[in-house]
Amino acid sequence: MTRHFAIFGAAAVLAVGAAFFAGERAPVTSQTFIGAANAQDAAEVDISTIVEMVQGDEDAPITMIEYASYTCPHCANFHQGVYQEIKKNYIDTGKVKLIYREVYFDKFGLWASMVARCGGEEKFFGISDLIYKGQPEWSKMGGAQEIVGEFRKIGRLAGIDEAALDACLQDGEKAQTLVAWYQQNAAEDEVTGTPSFVINGEKVANQSYAEFEKLFEAELAKQ
Repeated sequence: MTRHFAIFGAAAVLAVGAAFFAGERAPVTSQTFIGAANAQDAAEVDISTIVEMVQGDEDAPITMIEYASYTCPHCANFHQGVYQEIKKNYIDTGKVKLIYREVYFDKFGLWASMVARCGGEEKFFGISDLIYKGQPEWSKMGGAQEIVGEFRKIGRLAGIDEAALDACLQDGEKAQTLVAWYQQNAAEDEVTGTPSFVINGEKVANQSYAEFEKLFEAELAKQ
């Protein structure tokens, strides 16, 4: 199953930035998603600064792009199950290169992404695993500050200090750029829900490990 999403605009990020990125204690409500009329259009944002998060051998015969949201339960299930098997049998053995691309349903997914990226490429996948593992707990918390507090806790567990977390979470320009980056990727690959996958250029739905295994073996047979 997949979770379908509406476009979360760059204008909304500017509104979020005004309420949150100036300081963690600033209130965040549904009103933060009302876009400013003069907000810069996403198409005008320079997304070249966004680093692709890649796992596996650069020269692997199979390239798998995953589109996922940290607030998507189906994505959490995938990462706790099927992904672990794919990593063990295909990514770690040099057969699959995984490119992970975030999708933003809401402000929580965006903030989780900013914390995951705060540790750089070296820590990204480990932090992502912790965020997905903790999703059943932090997603049930009542307020934005409590949820962000859990993301901060995960960041600290990964060895990121408070000053670095503050800088990452307060970077409104980075938030806007991430949203523009996700919008462009989703449009190019015609992604309408999560988790979604592109394997060697072909769009693939979420499925069981056995079905992914068949796809991978078929691709490897072509080599």
